[in-house]
Amino acid sequence: MNIHIPTPLRTYTAGAETVTVPGTTVAEVFTNLTSQYPDLKQQLFSNEGKLRSFVNVYLNDEDLRYLPEKEATSVAAADELTIIPSIAGGTDRPGKGASRKNSSSRNTPCCSCCPLL
Repeated sequence: MNIHIPTPLRTYTAGAETVTVPGTTVAEVFTNLTSQYPDLKQQLFSNEGKLRSFVNVYLNDEDLRYLPEKEATSVAAADELTIIPSIAGGTDRPGKGASRKNSSSRNTPCCSCCPLL
């Protein structure tokens, strides 16, 4: 099955925008994906092995969080997974950077997949 990799995570897939990984369930596909690209594991999963809350996954056009079987959902070779990391920050004023009350965190990313500001 094809997995679409978002730009911030492509450094862990040698720049590949889409990778093909075998599997019969979403969980098995992720196991095979992180075996093929081990550095992705810490980006996608917590130490407890749970998909990180800021990682959104779509099976075809369906949000994985709302599928009854979630990671145990069966997949076919023609299905596609899309990984979309949540991005925080921004401003409602064009041309202005987001303000932060604590200036010591000014150059700190909101998560491990976000670039430094």
